[in-house]
Amino acid sequence: MGTGKTQAENDGPDTRNIALLIDADNSRAADLDAVLTVLGDLGTVNIRRAYANWSKPTLKSWSEIVLQQAIEPQQQFDLTKGKNATDMKMTIDAMDLLYGGRVDGFGIMSSDSDFMPIAVRIRQNGLPVYGFGNANAPVGFQRACTRFIDVSALTAKASDEVAVEAKPAVDAEIVKLLSDAWKASKRDERGFARLSELGHRAANLSSFDARSYGFSRLSELIASLPNFVIEQRDNGAVFVRRVR
Repeated sequence: MGTGKTQAENDGPDTRNIALLIDADNSRAADLDAVLTVLGDLGTVNIRRAYANWSKPTLKSWSEIVLQQAIEPQQQFDLTKGKNATDMKMTIDAMDLLYGGRVDGFGIMSSDSDFMPIAVRIRQNGLPVYGFGNANAPVGFQRACTRFIDVSALTAKASDEVAVEAKPAVDAEIVKLLSDAWKASKRDERGFARLSELGHRAANLSSFDARSYGFSRLSELIASLPNFVIEQRDNGAVFVRRVR
């Protein structure tokens, strides 16, 4: 049974065993490389499974990439019109992996709200869940994930020229989230709070990820906002202050 921190987590991110479950009906094969890159920060993606009715001609792009990326294709026929049996199979496998106790984190590649309950259940067991979908994915699923990342922003960032043009604007809701996290954080006499604490508090309030806005890390996103100033001190720690 999965129980929060494992020995792999204590050993470091490279030794963590990560499972990537792909809803091929609701994901683009072109986004896979960017997803695997992000999950590399979490651990090693040893389990890679893609779920679909592979008889569909629309899945040709996935059919080609599953062999290249050592992804295990999971066949599920559409038994009833309008009902997606793929989702059920993917959920069952996620639970089997969770209770098998050999997985330290999950990636779910989908924009389907049907995966909100499984994301919630995995997090209740103390394991991180990274969701990868489009910006219009249901809010419930996005917030159920530890982090939810807009894959279109990831793909755009893979090309420097495109990334400059396509970087999404940071909306007012995210600015307010960061401001609330700063207010709740311990601040020094100059009003600066540790970025690490601010990020931790923001993570408890939202599943947003800086990469969804074209930035590699939270510090880069905050530095781009006129509402904050960032200061890196001699010990290497980064501090943030709200200025407007």
